[in-house]
Amino acid sequence: MSDPKPEDQPEEIVEERDLEAEIQDYKNKYLRQLAETENTRKRLQKEKQELTDYAISNVIADFLGPIDHMESALSHTDNMSEEVKHWGVGFKMILTQFKDVLKENGVKQMNAMGEMFDPHLHEAIEVIETDEFAPGTIVEECLRGFKMGEKVIRPARVKVAKELPKENKE
Repeated sequence: MSDPKPEDQPEEIVEERDLEAEIQDYKNKYLRQLAETENTRKRLQKEKQELTDYAISNVIADFLGPIDHMESALSHTDNMSEEVKHWGVGFKMILTQFKDVLKENGVKQMNAMGEMFDPHLHEAIEVIETDEFAPGTIVEECLRGFKMGEKVIRPARVKVAKELPKENKE
């Protein structure tokens, strides 16, 4: 075998460089596609979690009313007959189980009393003119609010303090 001719070497080098560039181009395309696939997977996983959370929060919101009614009914069992009190104990146990399910799903009760009114967390059902509280302070919570994570499932229904008119202050 003879040594390659000098004029053939540059052509081989050019061809080799072209092949290396093509390999690098395919490698870059592969890495971009891989990154895009990973981003799509993460986006789909996030969307799936958001849909799951949305569905759970809607179902939980549907249970809050009946839970409120059960609590209200059970608060009146103390003045009832012994038989009703015994039934009340059983219903209190069921209510505790409901509350445990809420807690397991990240649902927390919001405490509105004494807080400043926030339209994202509270629904004002009445404004009370008073000088006992700063304007905008929640003076009464009529219906508890609930959050699941950072999402408000049900805003608290509250009464909010308003400054007394000037003529009533004197």
